[in-house]
Amino acid sequence: MADPTMETSGQPEAVRVTAVVYDETHFEETQLSRSDDWTTCSNKSGVIWIDVTGLDTPWPLELAASCFSLHPLIQEDILNIDQRPKIDHFANYVFVVLKSLSLDTAQGIVLHGQVSIILGPHYVLSFHNLDHDIFGSIRERIRHAKGRIRALGPDYLLHALIDLVVDNYIDTLEFLGEKLEALEEEVVERPTKETLPQIHDMKQEMILLRRSVWPLREVVGSLARRESTLINDATIIYFRDVYDHAFQVMDTIETFRDMLSGMLDIYLSSISNRLNEIMKVLTIVSTVFIPLTFVAGVYGMNFKYMPEINWRYGYPMVLCIMLVSLVSMLVYFHKKHWI
Repeated sequence: MADPTMETSGQPEAVRVTAVVYDETHFEETQLSRSDDWTTCSNKSGVIWIDVTGLDTPWPLELAASCFSLHPLIQEDILNIDQRPKIDHFANYVFVVLKSLSLDTAQGIVLHGQVSIILGPHYVLSFHNLDHDIFGSIRERIRHAKGRIRALGPDYLLHALIDLVVDNYIDTLEFLGEKLEALEEEVVERPTKETLPQIHDMKQEMILLRRSVWPLREVVGSLARRESTLINDATIIYFRDVYDHAFQVMDTIETFRDMLSGMLDIYLSSISNRLNEIMKVLTIVSTVFIPLTFVAGVYGMNFKYMPEINWRYGYPMVLCIMLVSLVSMLVYFHKKHWI
């Protein structure tokens, strides 16, 4: 079988197609390429799961569409990675679009992707544009027969895929929650000019998450209500559980958004208070030097007849007056708790 990571010209291709066929007693996993006969895989007994990682080239989608008779509009939606999460019911299959999240721990960022899933009578097709295997843990469960996934049908596999996407939301929110706590501490204790862009970036991240999770509830709710005959009664309870998790994620996102709004107010208040402190210091300094400047200005005039100029103790007396004025104003400011 040809290497699925290679083009026919010998150049590497950022796409990987994994076919898994299983039932309670049998498991088979193969890597598919454009030169393979996909109909052979689709005609096997058991649950068929074809997972496509990467959408840089269209041939996996073209072969899947030809083998499973997918509507051309479905192909367009899969390739368009800016789709809103949705669910479409067709005569022979159900089409689901989700937004996926993945943590890049090395760079400390969240990667946004799109997952398209097609549920048929005996098969599941999944397509995601990120270049890493986000469903590897589910494939591992099937390989080692962990849980009930091998005993149930393709609708339960659809549940497992959606549930993993929602679990990644929860992991992402935990990661963002830690960043939020550190940012909140920075805002309260030592806000800098870099703090405001960080708050803005976090608010944008929350907006993207909300756009991903809000329509997800409609998708899972439709599956939980069994609006398609491809969903068995035994699987409905699992979709309801995912629906509850989606609600929890939505509540967490709203909480984080409120926290960020509060942090923005705290940041603006901190900057305003700091500016007020600076202005208070400058005002006090200016006020203290006003009488000193007045006295120095009076005796700095060059009139010929000024009685104090010829007085022997005139200079020390002026200095004493200036000193007493300075001390008196400082004492007064201190009693008023201005300094």
